Amino acid sequence: MNIGVIGSGTMGSGIAQVAATSGCQVKLYDTNQAALDKAKASLEKILLRLIEKGRIDEAEKYRIENNITYVDKLKDLSDSNLTIEAIIENLDIKKKVFSELESYVSDDCIIASNTSSLSIASIAASLKNPKRCVGIHFFNPAPLMKLVEVIPAIQTSYETLEKSIDIIASWKKIVAVAKDTPGFIVNRVARPFYGEALRIYEEGVADFETIDSAMKDLGGFRMGPFELMDFIGNDVNYTVTETVFTAFYFDPRYKPSFTQKRFAEAGYLGRKSGIGYYEYDENGKKIENEDVTLSAVERSIKEQIFDRILIMLINEAADALFLNIASAEDLDNAMTKGVNYPKGLLAWANEKGIDWCVEQMEALYDEYREDRYRCSPLLRKLKVENKTFFS
Repeated sequence: MNIGVIGSGTMGSGIAQVAATSGCQVKLYDTNQAALDKAKASLEKILLRLIEKGRIDEAEKYRIENNITYVDKLKDLSDSNLTIEAIIENLDIKKKVFSELESYVSDDCIIASNTSSLSIASIAASLKNPKRCVGIHFFNPAPLMKLVEVIPAIQTSYETLEKSIDIIASWKKIVAVAKDTPGFIVNRVARPFYGEALRIYEEGVADFETIDSAMKDLGGFRMGPFELMDFIGNDVNYTVTETVFTAFYFDPRYKPSFTQKRFAEAGYLGRKSGIGYYEYDENGKKIENEDVTLSAVERSIKEQIFDRILIMLINEAADALFLNIASAEDLDNAMTKGVNYPKGLLAWANEKGIDWCVEQMEALYDEYREDRYRCSPLLRKLKVENKTFFS
C-alpha cells in the first residue's frame, strides 16, 4: 500500500515510521528540504537506538528506511492510496493543501488530517469529493502511542471510514472512533486534568508540587498536571484550551486559566524554555526539590485535590458518552492508550460508585454555583436507575 504523509515534523515523521514499519511504501513530503534531511537523520538515530536495545536488527532498519522516500513536490504523492496531513494547525492552510492534493491523487485515495482539534467537516469542504476525507489523529510520539482517533466528518462515506479503520488497525494501533466535535475524545475529556488543577492552584489550595504529587501518589498518574503542561509546552497547551473553549461557544467547563496565559506570555513554556511551573537543567531534566514529609493535614488536602480533579474528569467522560462522542469502550481506551491514564475514567467511576460521583459533583456545584460544575445528566440517570457504566 502506498502512503503519503504531508509534513516532516515530529508527528509526520512518526506517522511515516509507523507506516513504513508495517510494510507500506511511504512518501514523506515537505516543502523544506532541510526539514526532510532532518527527518531522515532523526529516523536513523531512532532506528540505531532500537538496534542498541535489541528491538530490531540491521536488516529491519534497512527495510524500514528503504520503505520511505523523501519528496518536496506535492504531486509526488499522486500514487497514494492514503494521504495523512500533519502540518500546522491552521484551517486555511490545510484547506489549501487538501484542495491542491486532490488534483494529483486518484479518485479512491483517502485524504486524511492528523488535526487534534480542527473541524474535519470544514477541512473536507475544501475537496470536490468530501466523502473521501476523514480525521486520523495520532498521538505523540506516534511510533510508541497505541491509540489513534479516527474521526468521520458528516460528509465522510462509510467506505472511507471502514477502510481507514482497517488500515490503522493493520499498523497495530488501537482505533477509537470519535464524533467530529472539538477536541474529539482525548483533548476534550482531558481538559479538567489541566483546568481544574490550575483552578485549585489559583484558589490557593496548594502549590504545583502538591497538586502533581496528589495525582501521582494517590491516582497513579505517570505525570502530574503541571509536569505534563511543562512537557507539552504552556504555549501549546494554552492554545488548545483556548481553541476548545471558543469552539464550545465559551462553555465555562473549558475556560482557560490566566495563570497559564501569563506563564505562556512570560516565555515560561516548560522543558523547552528551561522554566515553566518548574525549573529544568540544560538536558530538560526537572530540578527536584528536597523531599518533605507530609503532615496529616497536607495528606487530607491531597486527597481532596485528587478527588476533585478525578470527578471532573469522570464527569467529562460521562458527558462525552451522553452526547454520543464515542462508545464507552472507545472513551476508556482513548484515555488509557492515548494519554496513559492508569484506568479508564468510566471504569474508575464504577469503582468509586455512581452515587459518589453524583454527590461529588453536587457538592462542587453547591459550593461554587458555576455551570462549570454541572453534573452530567448521564451520571444522574445511572444513579436513579441504579446502574453502572458498561452494565
